[in-house]
Amino acid sequence: MSIGRDGIAGLVLLTISLVLLVQSFQLPSLPIVPVGPGFYPAIVLSFMAAASALLVVQDVVKHRAQVQAGVLDAPRRNYRLVVIAFAIAAAYVALLPLLGFRIATVLFVAALQAALDPPKSTRDWALLVAIALGTAAVSYVVFERYLLVLLPRGAWTGF
Repeated sequence: MSIGRDGIAGLVLLTISLVLLVQSFQLPSLPIVPVGPGFYPAIVLSFMAAASALLVVQDVVKHRAQVQAGVLDAPRRNYRLVVIAFAIAAAYVALLPLLGFRIATVLFVAALQAALDPPKSTRDWALLVAIALGTAAVSYVVFERYLLVLLPRGAWTGF
């Protein structure tokens, strides 16, 4: 069985998530609160472990198919896109205290999505806007309203 870079990354992440998942179950539970401090980390780490295992399986299947077909293509490197993604993330961090969580998150998700897969039609633009607005809205509702985590307000917007 041969494995590529994605498979190796999946194995590393699977190992990390399983080790941390075991540790999350060992956190003490609070007698008054039904949901203990390890509940949400356990959920996130479970999804991370499942996604990592899926990445390993996909890489093994892909690599096996390429070996059988006699085709092993080298991955295309796009360092320009990596630099753009880091610049967008840096802009998000810089704009977060100025614009606030909701506006900065919409801009971040839209910019990153447009950089990774540029929209080609009006439908693509509408989908990009919907995903950006939906991501910010769901994040806001879950964290600010449900978990009662105070998200940054903008110094420029107060929003």
